Amino acid sequence: MSNRFIEIDRRQPITLPGNLEGWLEGNDLAHFMVEVVEALDTRAIEEAYQGGGSAPYPPKRLLALLFYGYAKGIFSSRKIERATDELIPVLYLTGGTHPDHDSINAFRKRFLRQLEPLFVQILPIAHGLGILTLGDVSLDGTKIQANASKHKAMSWA
Repeated sequence: MSNRFIEIDRRQPITLPGNLEGWLEGNDLAHFMVEVVEALDTRAIEEAYQGGGSAPYPPKRLLALLFYGYAKGIFSSRKIERATDELIPVLYLTGGTHPDHDSINAFRKRFLRQLEPLFVQILPIAHGLGILTLGDVSLDGTKIQANASKHKAMSWA
């Protein structure tokens, strides 16, 4: 048995594809998200921007970022921001830009009413392509008071 291990030199340059397109497989969810969001009608969101201040992130880019995050179970704007530094599909979605959590959260809050119908438009497309499987989803927000205090759960005897 050999005790020789592969040499790892972290100072050695790494050859990566020249563009972000080459970093992902052709059937990656990020490709689907970009194609679908580009086809959505986002004029209502785009027209809401008044101008002034620094240039905003394109709404379709933020939409793709949010919807991809939701599909992957990333809901927190801070975690989505972190993903723009760490996850290659998210880098592809954002084109290498890094929206901060305030921008992501402000966009989500400001356009929540417009996001809902856009999200609903994506679902049948994803289902038709076999990316999404629809099943039973149960959501329950019932609040029930319990007798779980330490005074109720034990007897003094």
